[in-house]
Amino acid sequence: MPDRAQPVDRHLPTDEARELISLVRDIAAREIAPKAAEEEDAGRFPREVFTLLSRSGLLALPYAGEYGGGDQPYEVYLQVLEELAAARLTVGLGVSVHSLACYALAAHGTKEQQVERLPAMLGGGLLGAYCLSEPSSGSDAASLRTRAVRDGDGWAITGTKAWITHGGIADFYTVLARTGEPGARGITAFLVPGDAEGLSAAAPERKMGMKGSPTAQIHLDGVRVPDDRRIGEEGQGFAIALAALDSGRLGIAACAIGVAQAALDEAVAYAAGRRQFGRPIADFQGLRFLLADMATQIEAGRALYLAAARLRDAGLPFAKQAAMAKLHCTDTAMKVTIDAVQILGGYGYTADFPAERYLREAKVLQIVEGTNQIQRMVIARHLAGPETR
Repeated sequence: MPDRAQPVDRHLPTDEARELISLVRDIAAREIAPKAAEEEDAGRFPREVFTLLSRSGLLALPYAGEYGGGDQPYEVYLQVLEELAAARLTVGLGVSVHSLACYALAAHGTKEQQVERLPAMLGGGLLGAYCLSEPSSGSDAASLRTRAVRDGDGWAITGTKAWITHGGIADFYTVLARTGEPGARGITAFLVPGDAEGLSAAAPERKMGMKGSPTAQIHLDGVRVPDDRRIGEEGQGFAIALAALDSGRLGIAACAIGVAQAALDEAVAYAAGRRQFGRPIADFQGLRFLLADMATQIEAGRALYLAAARLRDAGLPFAKQAAMAKLHCTDTAMKVTIDAVQILGGYGYTADFPAERYLREAKVLQIVEGTNQIQRMVIARHLAGPETR
C-alpha cells in the first residue's frame, strides 16, 4: 500500500511552534508509531516514551517556563496532542491527562507549593493522574463520597476513585475529596504522592481499546497528607475540577481529531492501492465522496478546537466552545473510524490493519471527561440557562 498521507498542513503562530511540531513528528515516527500496534495488543504502557517526552519538554507545554513548562499557548499544545494521538492514542491521551493532573497546582496552588513541586511534575519525568470519578459518581461528580478529615496538622483521605488513567503507575494523583457539606461546595483538592502509605490500585480494567493505557480504581485507606498538599481553599475543589475539565475537554477533542486523521490517512492509502474491476477503488465516486466527507468533518473539528483554544489563550470564556469541540470532535472520530473500516472492507475488520484499533479507541473518547450527553447539557445551559426543577 502507499505510504501514509502527507502531514497535516498546520498554521502555527511562531517559528518555535513549527520546530515543536517537527520534533513531535520525528519522535512519533521513530519512537511511537512503529511499536503502537504490537504494544497495544500486548497491553504494554510505554513509560519510556513519556520519559523521552519529559526530557524533550513536551509534557508541560501549556505551563509557565519558570516552573519547567513550555510557555506555549493552547493553540500549539493541542496540535502537539493531535500529532501524538495520531501516532498512538495511549500517548496522546496520556499527555492530556498528565496536563490535567498538573492544572490544579499550576492554577490554584500557592507560590510556595508551585516552587516546591511544579518543576518535578512538569519536567522531572513524573507522570500524573486525575482522580474525580468514583464507582457511584461519574457524570454526577458532585456527589462523590471520598472523604478527607482533619488529622492533626494534615488530612486523612479515605475512599475509592474509579476510571483513573495511569491508575497504579502515576507518581502523583490530584484527588478531589469531600471535606464539608454534601454537594459541590463541600469538596477540596489534594495532591497525593503515588507512593503514599494507604494508597493502592486495583487490577487495571479490561477494555475494548487503549489496552496499553492502564485504567484502574484507586483505593485510599486513611492516606495521610500534610495541609500543604491541599490545593486552593477548603470547599473550592469542585470549581477547580470543573475549570480543569474545560481545558481537558480540549485535549480530548485534539486527541479525537488525531485518531480520525490517522484513520483517514489509512483509508486514503488503502483506497489508492486496492484495485477492483481493473482500477483503484479510490476511482469510484461513492468511495471518493465518503473520503471527502471524512476529511471535511476532520477539518471542521480541528477548526472548532483551535477556535476554543484561542479563546482560552486570550483569557476569554471558552467553556461552551470546549464542550462543543469535545462533542463534535469525538463524534467525528467515531464516524470517521467506522467509515475507515468500511473502506478497507474485510481487511478493516482484521488486526492486520490499524483501522479496527482506531475504531475501538475512538469510542472511549465519547465517554471520558464528560460523556457527550453531558456536553450537550453544558452547551444547552449556555444557550437556555439552567434546567428548571
